[in-house]
Formats: sequence, structure tokens, C-alpha cells
Amino acid sequence: MMKCPNCQSKDLGKIGVNQYYCWNCFIELSIGKETIHTHQVEEDGSLSSLDDLFDEQLRKLS
Repeated sequence: MMKCPNCQSKDLGKIGVNQYYCWNCFIELSIGKETIHTHQVEEDGSLSSLDDLFDEQLRKLS
């Protein structure tokens, strides 16, 4: 089961193909090549990458 790399919550909702939303800390996650990419949803609906905040090992799918 996938967990949010930010808060370790399993309370994730699917919002698209390989795209999820964490209902605990409100970030968007996408899956690409066995790696979780994290994004913050901005006020205008655009996404800002948060990948630089997390160790690569935390973002690996297990």
C-alpha cells in the first residue's frame, strides 16, 4: 500500500491515472517510473514540485 512521503498517511484518494491526493496533508502525488512525485496545488490550480523536500528513498514505491 502506498503512503504519503510527507505525513506517512494511507488516506490517499485517486484523482487520475497514476495521480493521488493526500487528504491528511493536502498534497498531490503522481507516480512515474517507481517514484512518487509530490506537488503542492497553488491558488490558481497550478502545481509546484515538492520533490526537493524529500529524500529519494522516501519517494520510492515499496
